[in-house]
Amino acid sequence: MRDLAGSLRWLSLNTATVREQWDLRQAVEGCVRHDIPGIAPWRDGVQALGPAKAGALLREHGLTVTGLCRAGMFPAADATGRQAAIDDNFRAIDEAAAIGAQCLVLLGGGLPQGSKDLVDARSQFRDGLAAVMPHARAAGVPLAIEPLHPMYALERACINTLAQANDLIDELGSDDPILGVAVDAYHVHWDPDLAAQIARSGPRILGFHVCDWLAPTRDMLLDRGMMGDGLIDLPHLRGLVEATGYDGLIEVEIFSKDDWWRRDPDDVLRIVAERYRTVV
Repeated sequence: MRDLAGSLRWLSLNTATVREQWDLRQAVEGCVRHDIPGIAPWRDGVQALGPAKAGALLREHGLTVTGLCRAGMFPAADATGRQAAIDDNFRAIDEAAAIGAQCLVLLGGGLPQGSKDLVDARSQFRDGLAAVMPHARAAGVPLAIEPLHPMYALERACINTLAQANDLIDELGSDDPILGVAVDAYHVHWDPDLAAQIARSGPRILGFHVCDWLAPTRDMLLDRGMMGDGLIDLPHLRGLVEATGYDGLIEVEIFSKDDWWRRDPDDVLRIVAERYRTVV
């Protein structure tokens, strides 16, 4: 495993960690102040500046853009809604290309309004993914399927395991580098098949995201913990990921409405850097 203690060279900030107080420009400047070399913006921040200006800002400060969050979410109640989702993914791919993102993160999306058919939602995700792959390939933007914890399956993300993501990639083009996965510790740590599926993912791993699982969890979406404050064995999980040959940046992504989002973002980044060195 890589030695993280002496350098921040493999650290990336997902802007969700500071988004309640900082816009994209402020997050970029914060990364520079704290010697964090990578950043993963969200689309609203990129859109607020405009993709061209956002890309210029990121390049000016020499930051590695580990990913753009987020797209996917193809399931819809009718053909019009499904096409709208595909069109939005086309725009997301273009935004990712404009900022030089290493990948575009895709979520499964939840059940369409009025539906209780999870199998159909997953089928719609597969079809939507197939529809946008040619555009991603032309733009040179890899698509990273990010499985979310099963507690989100019905309302937010119908793709919940690395096995599902790997099966989709096998079905749509197992050797196509335009398709990959994002391994988020918060969402996959529970999976009894995790070690085998990380090994199976191998070079498909386009991103590795960390935070921690608090007990008790007060909010299923907005109560993630800082690394070291919860129950996830992050060094073990990092070891599994790096054993595949993954040598990309490690992205910190924390949603925390009652704790970290209320703190001074500069203090948050200082603690992120410390925990990256000592916990991850």
